Amino acid sequence: MTQEVATLAGGCFWCTEAVYQNLKGVSGVESGYIGGARPNPTYEQVCSGTTGHAEAIRITFDPSVISYADLLDIFFATHNPTTLNRQGNDVGTQYRSAIFPHSPQQAEEARAAIGRAQADQTDPIVTTIEDDAPWYPAEDYHQKYWERVGESNPYCVAVIPPKLAKLRKGFAARIEA
Repeated sequence: MTQEVATLAGGCFWCTEAVYQNLKGVSGVESGYIGGARPNPTYEQVCSGTTGHAEAIRITFDPSVISYADLLDIFFATHNPTTLNRQGNDVGTQYRSAIFPHSPQQAEEARAAIGRAQADQTDPIVTTIEDDAPWYPAEDYHQKYWERVGESNPYCVAVIPPKLAKLRKGFAARIEA
């Protein structure tokens, strides 16, 4: 079984991680930080907006089961790619919409996915395609947040169920039974 990695930033990593946790072909989803200048940033440092990092997720997947293009289509369907440095009430560059390709082929597929997504939007997509950069896993308490404690967090309850509803509506065949 071949494994590939996709790195996506679509706002709060708790909310993005929850979308990918139970997809067929996805063997792991890790929350973390990417795209900034400070080595080994902490959550508090990233949240300050001064490190340049984005809250992101790193998805390990089997491309024979789910393609990178499918992961990108899910990404665009489950967050707002038209708001610059913002997802809902989360504001700052750490919440930007960005794709961090791991190869020229992934970069090409990212550009194609932006084109597909733009066809469904009236406002311009502001998602950036950024160079792959050092990855820093988030602290343990951020991993599998929705699965562990999210339903007791009012913020997560307000944000994640609508994302999961969009996932079920558009990609039901991709979800593990």
